[in-house]
Amino acid sequence: MSLEPKSLELFVRVAAIGAIGKAGAELGFSRTAATERIQDLETILGTQLLHRTTRTVSLSTDGEVFLVHAKRILANIEEALSELQDETPRLSGQLRIASSASFGRKFLMPMVTEFMALYPKLSVQLHLSDTSFDIVKNGYDLSVRLGSPMPSKLNSSRIGNSKRIFVASPVYLQSRSAPENLEQLAKHNCIIRSDVKNWETRTPDGRTVNAKVSGNFDTNLAEAVTEAVLAGVGIARKCKWEIAEYLSTGELVEILENHTVLPEWGIFAVRPTSTTSPARVRAFIDFITHKFERIPSLG
Repeated sequence: MSLEPKSLELFVRVAAIGAIGKAGAELGFSRTAATERIQDLETILGTQLLHRTTRTVSLSTDGEVFLVHAKRILANIEEALSELQDETPRLSGQLRIASSASFGRKFLMPMVTEFMALYPKLSVQLHLSDTSFDIVKNGYDLSVRLGSPMPSKLNSSRIGNSKRIFVASPVYLQSRSAPENLEQLAKHNCIIRSDVKNWETRTPDGRTVNAKVSGNFDTNLAEAVTEAVLAGVGIARKCKWEIAEYLSTGELVEILENHTVLPEWGIFAVRPTSTTSPARVRAFIDFITHKFERIPSLG
């Protein structure tokens, strides 16, 4: 017996989701075949990699140690295959990507289809959701996240910007003057998202100020904020990429243009910690980074 890449891939997936049968099915193995492959691995290594009960599967101490090596071996195999290929890399395998729903639909989805057309042997699993999603636990290669940098054990690199601005509709501003400073926001109806009523801002003279705002509409959904501000409900904070088309048509106007919404947001490629990312992951990150550079609202 020898260490087969497919068995290593199966073990890594089992470690991620805690289920031998489900992991085996994803890789085309029956539950029996998947169990036998794990047992063969343990025999070769002379140690127990997994603790099994009728309900759960978890890593043993030796399993945790071997998981690091298994990921590194698979990454090195991927790297070697990539380097031995011709000038047009033939990326293959499955690429698992996660992102927020609205950003993913607007930008990532068309980029994914274009990337797949370049590499027809590649398959993609795209998870779009505005709820928290653990890419390590769920076995994903990459998450494209928007926000400010956060301390994390994951590898994170900035690949774009997500500038936020204050906006209102001409309809809303017909009956009242646009605010000229943060203090005047208190006199306006502000659209609240997820009960956040302190809008942190950097003023033109460099001061950081928390403006306390209020309003009669609060929602947890970014698209609902957009619909409300378009309808003339009030003033909103929005990522510029979300409403760029409405700024160009005049349906929305930017206010307090000389103020900077804080914290300043970026777009980040977040990956599980490993020595080397697979070639398909690196290629996709390079691809979307180049695309983001050409989109003004992400600059």
